[in-house]
Amino acid sequence: MDVSVNHGPTTTRLLPWSGPEGKPCYLLTDDGRGGYLSRLADNIESVQLGMGSEHLGHARELIDDPKAGSAELRYLSVRLTESLGDAIRVAESRGARLPAPDDDDVPGSGTGAPPN
Repeated sequence: MDVSVNHGPTTTRLLPWSGPEGKPCYLLTDDGRGGYLSRLADNIESVQLGMGSEHLGHARELIDDPKAGSAELRYLSVRLTESLGDAIRVAESRGARLPAPDDDDVPGSGTGAPPN
Protein backbone atom coordinates (compact mmCIF):
# COMPACT_ATOMS: atom_id res chain seq x y z
CA MET A 1 0.00 0.00 0.00
CA ASP A 2 1.38 3.44 -1.02
CA VAL A 3 0.91 6.00 1.76
CA SER A 4 3.01 8.81 0.28
CA VAL A 5 1.36 12.17 0.07
CA ASN A 6 2.38 14.94 -2.28
CA HIS A 7 2.02 18.28 -0.50
CA GLY A 8 3.22 20.32 -3.45
CA PRO A 9 6.65 21.55 -4.45
CA THR A 10 9.44 21.53 -1.89
CA THR A 11 11.38 24.75 -1.58
CA THR A 12 14.91 25.27 -0.31
CA ARG A 13 15.76 28.33 1.74
CA LEU A 14 19.25 29.52 2.62
CA LEU A 15 19.15 30.29 6.33
CA PRO A 16 20.84 33.39 7.82
CA TRP A 17 23.23 31.35 9.95
CA SER A 18 26.01 28.90 9.25
CA GLY A 19 26.36 25.34 10.38
CA PRO A 20 29.41 23.53 11.65
CA GLU A 21 32.64 24.57 9.99
CA GLY A 22 30.95 27.67 8.54
CA LYS A 23 28.97 25.73 5.96
CA PRO A 24 25.61 27.15 4.81
CA CYS A 25 22.39 25.84 6.35
CA TYR A 26 19.27 25.24 4.29
CA LEU A 27 15.66 24.68 5.22
CA LEU A 28 13.67 22.25 3.07
CA THR A 29 9.96 22.91 3.33
CA ASP A 30 6.73 22.46 1.46
CA ASP A 31 4.87 24.70 3.89
CA GLY A 32 4.01 27.89 2.00
CA ARG A 33 2.73 29.51 5.20
CA GLY A 34 6.12 29.60 6.87
CA GLY A 35 6.79 27.44 9.88
CA TYR A 36 8.71 28.17 13.06
CA LEU A 37 12.20 27.99 11.49
CA SER A 38 11.12 30.15 8.58
CA ARG A 39 9.76 32.83 10.94
CA LEU A 40 12.91 32.60 13.08
CA ALA A 41 15.04 33.08 9.95
CA ASP A 42 12.92 36.11 8.94
CA ASN A 43 13.47 37.65 12.39
CA ILE A 44 17.21 37.01 12.33
CA GLU A 45 17.50 38.49 8.83
CA SER A 46 15.70 41.59 10.08
CA VAL A 47 18.09 41.91 13.03
CA GLN A 48 21.12 41.38 10.78
CA LEU A 49 20.02 44.07 8.32
CA GLY A 50 19.25 46.46 11.18
CA MET A 51 22.69 45.91 12.67
CA GLY A 52 24.23 46.56 9.26
CA SER A 53 22.42 49.89 9.08
CA GLU A 54 23.69 50.82 12.54
CA HIS A 55 27.27 49.88 11.61
CA LEU A 56 27.01 51.94 8.44
CA GLY A 57 25.87 54.98 10.42
CA HIS A 58 28.73 54.53 12.87
CA ALA A 59 31.17 54.16 9.97
CA ARG A 60 30.07 57.49 8.54
CA GLU A 61 30.70 59.16 11.90
CA LEU A 62 34.17 57.60 12.29
CA ILE A 63 35.22 58.45 8.75
CA ASP A 64 34.35 62.09 9.41
CA ASP A 65 36.29 62.07 12.72
CA PRO A 66 39.96 62.97 12.13
CA LYS A 67 40.75 61.74 15.67
CA ALA A 68 39.50 58.19 14.99
CA GLY A 69 42.26 55.74 15.78
CA SER A 70 43.36 52.72 13.83
CA ALA A 71 41.99 50.33 16.48
CA GLU A 72 38.51 51.89 16.16
CA LEU A 73 38.64 51.79 12.39
CA ARG A 74 39.88 48.20 12.37
CA TYR A 75 37.12 47.10 14.76
CA LEU A 76 34.55 48.85 12.62
CA SER A 77 35.91 47.27 9.43
CA VAL A 78 35.47 43.83 11.02
CA ARG A 79 31.85 44.62 11.96
CA LEU A 80 31.14 46.06 8.49
CA THR A 81 32.62 42.95 6.86
CA GLU A 82 30.36 40.74 8.98
CA SER A 83 27.35 42.89 8.15
CA LEU A 84 28.12 42.85 4.44
CA GLY A 85 28.40 39.06 4.55
CA ASP A 86 25.03 38.86 6.32
CA ALA A 87 23.40 41.23 3.81
CA ILE A 88 24.73 39.20 0.87
CA ARG A 89 23.39 35.98 2.42
CA VAL A 90 19.97 37.62 2.95
CA ALA A 91 19.95 38.85 -0.67
CA GLU A 92 20.90 35.40 -1.98
CA SER A 93 18.25 33.73 0.16
CA ARG A 94 15.50 36.14 -0.84
CA GLY A 95 16.55 36.18 -4.48
CA ALA A 96 16.42 32.39 -4.66
CA ARG A 97 12.84 32.47 -3.37
CA LEU A 98 11.59 34.91 -6.01
CA PRO A 99 9.37 33.35 -8.63
CA ALA A 100 10.94 32.84 -12.04
CA PRO A 101 9.87 35.58 -14.46
CA ASP A 102 7.57 34.78 -17.35
CA ASP A 103 9.14 35.03 -20.79
CA ASP A 104 7.02 38.13 -21.37
CA ASP A 105 8.70 39.81 -18.39
CA VAL A 106 12.28 39.21 -19.55
CA PRO A 107 13.59 41.91 -21.91
CA GLY A 108 14.65 40.49 -25.28
CA SER A 109 13.00 37.10 -24.76
CA GLY A 110 9.83 37.81 -26.70
CA THR A 111 9.10 38.71 -30.28
CA GLY A 112 8.06 42.26 -29.47
CA ALA A 113 10.06 45.44 -29.81
CA PRO A 114 13.24 45.78 -27.75
CA PRO A 115 12.89 47.55 -24.39
CA ASN A 116 13.59 51.28 -24.16
